[in-house]
Amino acid sequence: MASAELRDELDCSICLSLYTDPVSLRCGHNFCRSCIVQVLDTQDGAGGYSCPDCRAEYPERPALEKNRKLGNIVERFLSTQPDMEETRIFCTYCTKSPVPAVKSCLQCENSLCDDHLTAHNKMVDHILAKPTGSFGNKKCPIHKKVLEYYCPQDAACLCVSCCLVGEHRGHQVELLDEASEEKKKKLRKYLDDLNPQKAKIQTRVQNLHDRKRNIQEKASVKRENVSKLFMAIKEQLEMDEKKALSEISRQEEEIVSQISDLIKKLKITEDELSRKMRYLEEMCQVTDPIRVLQEPDITVCDHVDGEDTGEDGGKVKSQVDSGVYTDGTKVQDKRTDPKPVLQQSDQGAACIDKSMVGATEAPVCDLHETTDDLDEVVISLTLHRSMRDIVTNVTSQLGFQVPDILLDEDTAFVYVKVSEDLKMATRTEEEQERPELPGRFLNHTQVLSRCGFSSGRRYWEVEWDQIGACGIGVSYPSIEKEGRQSGIISNDKSWCFFMRDDICGTFHNSVRKSLNVQPICPTLGVFLDYEAGRLSFYELCDPIRHLHTLTASFTEPLHVILYVERGASVTIG
Repeated sequence: MASAELRDELDCSICLSLYTDPVSLRCGHNFCRSCIVQVLDTQDGAGGYSCPDCRAEYPERPALEKNRKLGNIVERFLSTQPDMEETRIFCTYCTKSPVPAVKSCLQCENSLCDDHLTAHNKMVDHILAKPTGSFGNKKCPIHKKVLEYYCPQDAACLCVSCCLVGEHRGHQVELLDEASEEKKKKLRKYLDDLNPQKAKIQTRVQNLHDRKRNIQEKASVKRENVSKLFMAIKEQLEMDEKKALSEISRQEEEIVSQISDLIKKLKITEDELSRKMRYLEEMCQVTDPIRVLQEPDITVCDHVDGEDTGEDGGKVKSQVDSGVYTDGTKVQDKRTDPKPVLQQSDQGAACIDKSMVGATEAPVCDLHETTDDLDEVVISLTLHRSMRDIVTNVTSQLGFQVPDILLDEDTAFVYVKVSEDLKMATRTEEEQERPELPGRFLNHTQVLSRCGFSSGRRYWEVEWDQIGACGIGVSYPSIEKEGRQSGIISNDKSWCFFMRDDICGTFHNSVRKSLNVQPICPTLGVFLDYEAGRLSFYELCDPIRHLHTLTASFTEPLHVILYVERGASVTIG
């Protein structure tokens, strides 16, 4: 009864509930801050203010002093009454003022406070449980006796009569506490399995954030450099400057958008894991064995789709998601209610189990699903093509060279015609009159360039007449000149980009990789970064489009190599 009297002293006279952020007036009366603020608001414009309790008048709106000591008392009172706000179960016998119950008697079907519990225990020796308002769920619906055992065979809670004379006679049964602890072990193990998955997703999200920030920083730096370059060229290149900046922004937006989409997907998965983990943690903290055993066992399951099927599994999942059971009570209201747990355990387990596991594993988001980095080559090429009149200045700013590439007629196959300016190779039906030389291709319609590159960053352009088929790439000068191994697509000394009709792909050492792009422009840009081991191909449409990048560790000088067939012509720009 002492707790009831204390509770009366801690009630706000306005809302009649425990003080929330208590404040005091000069007259000494205390109220919830929100309650007294509402009262004073209604008194605005009335010519004065007054205390709701003693009617003390104030000519001006009174200042509200925070009553920290009273607030601490309320918090301490709530900490000693953990079930009061959680279950809202009060003593059956305290009718004048509600007092939180500390136990419920399953036989008497009454809830008791500390004082009435002491008197009750002196009179009878009944089974006590956590405060509950659902006594029917604690008893056998057939024999009306308290549930004390669990039958793993039928996944049901049993009373003594069920074990002795009921349909479960002869079954191997367990005490509720023992069965509850066994299930808790499985739940804890499953929780331990989920923790690494969540940590892995969090790491991926952080990596994506880092990459996003890096891309934005690089874009900012590149944007600044491009602006400086165009400022030097002044007004005549104003339109070209805008085009270059637009390309940077386009790439930044595209890559950042991809990363943001991945972050959203991983966040959804992380939230789903957090929800499940909160549920598992809650279950592992439940002290009522019946509740633990009745809840679906989400650590083992045969269901695969993770969707609400409308059967037991779906119902249980929806209950967990919404926080409300099908009988209308909140999840929190049933923390101490064990009976439904054991009675429906295995029926909903299979469905909810796999739905949670499946949802955990469903979105497999890999960092490589996004473009690796800003394509600085595209930006550079956009500038280069728009500033041919000042190409020397531009290329020095961009950090790569545009060599004057000439074809080596002494390497050309006899059915490959090389133009007089040594820039174009054409597949002909007529054999060209050429001397037999050791460096000439003897079986494949190919030709090498005269010069080779053994360092630096180089860029050149190649135009195909869109007739027949062609291969464009680089090769070591030591490539075979005769036999199958001399073909641009059949050896490990050349790297080729192949185009025919509306398809394209890459070849290296007889391995073909088809590309999911259709060339729409006959002119290609080729970028070689020798030290980085990168050979990139770009379609010079508007805007410039990256087609593919081949990577390798180059060990010899690289010569341009062209392959033409069925009347094709290729020109080096």
